[in-house]
Amino acid sequence: MKDTVIETDQPGEGRLAHSTPDHPVLPQPKVGVVLSNLGTPDATDYWSMRRYLSEFLSDRRVIDYSPFFWQPLLQLVILSKRPFSSGEAYRSIWNEARDESPLRTTTRDQAEAVAARMAALYGDRVIVDFAMRYGNPSTASVIERLRAQGCERIVFFPLYPQYSATTTATANDKAFRALMKLRWQPSIRTVPAYYDHPLYIEALAQSVEQVYARLPQRPDVLVTSYHGMPVRYLTEGDPYHCHCQKTTRLLRERLGFGKDEVVLTFQSRFGKEEWLQPYTVEEVARLAKTGKKRIAIMAPAFSSDCVETLEEIREEIRESFVAAGGEDFAYIPCLNAEDSHIDMMMAVLEKELAGWMTSVG
Repeated sequence: MKDTVIETDQPGEGRLAHSTPDHPVLPQPKVGVVLSNLGTPDATDYWSMRRYLSEFLSDRRVIDYSPFFWQPLLQLVILSKRPFSSGEAYRSIWNEARDESPLRTTTRDQAEAVAARMAALYGDRVIVDFAMRYGNPSTASVIERLRAQGCERIVFFPLYPQYSATTTATANDKAFRALMKLRWQPSIRTVPAYYDHPLYIEALAQSVEQVYARLPQRPDVLVTSYHGMPVRYLTEGDPYHCHCQKTTRLLRERLGFGKDEVVLTFQSRFGKEEWLQPYTVEEVARLAKTGKKRIAIMAPAFSSDCVETLEEIREEIRESFVAAGGEDFAYIPCLNAEDSHIDMMMAVLEKELAGWMTSVG
């Protein structure tokens, strides 16, 4: 990236090369990187949960019913009760030391790990931050902060391996809406889905191998549980289901497992529509009833452990398996801030930074 300013006596600041001596001092141009995750409530009380759920469930990418029908139902019925149950689920996994959700903790850890790697490559010319699609830190506030720090270009990285309009697209939408409010917009690149990236598949495989190596007996089945979506979204052109299928197939091939040793399922249903199947909570019970007494389960669609993994999988889905006669239930954590995950992020980011940055030295 070519410098557009002449340095002054203050490190990191300068004036435009063609400017007059009285021109305001400007930051040296930099590149920003934003790791974007789904979101998190600020606390577990009723009103914090209600604000978060209202923002999430009002997103037309997520719930595409007509607002004239959906908003009265959401605001008057669903949000009168759901914040209590959701708050209880979050309290069971809350990071009390930092007073925040595990998702925010892990996404910050990921950003700090990527920042350290970027500093080694590019010095102070790349600034790494993280944002949430719903909740805080908001996407708009992070983009504004990066722009104020002199970032004239931004790589926006939605942390969703498999593309869906309900995740990747809505995260990008939020970034674009933030740009609409800026008088001086930075250039922006958005990172595409990475469901079949070799380093992503390798990181998943290593996480499986590490857990299997610690277990006293090999699981009968590996369950890959993805967040669900209405079947209607698939028929309308969303590629998410296909991406999930390919991720699981590539993972199975990398592990050398037979087709009967790996099962793909979908969790987290909401509403009365038909969702992608098989449903995880029902499939693990079926496995137990058919003699598969030992299973391991992972959630490849989640880049960080969160309420859907730490509470839903480890509690609700585990209970379904045990109640049906299952004996050994092993949860394989998300990739979180593991080195193999950061390696993958860096490989993706370096590709997206091509033409913008050259390494130090």
